[in-house]
Amino acid sequence: MCCRMLGFIMFWIAIGMIIALLMSENLFWAITLIIILLILGFNLFVNS
Repeated sequence: MCCRMLGFIMFWIAIGMIIALLMSENLFWAITLIIILLILGFNLFVNS
């Protein structure tokens, strides 16, 4: 239950960061963090 909730939270943080990417200056780190959060969030949400 806890891992599923953390996955859900990480996934939506990544979605919010995609929106914030439009205002970002350092694209490399923003995209890297978005990809990591999307993968971790998806895996935690689906595999729990």
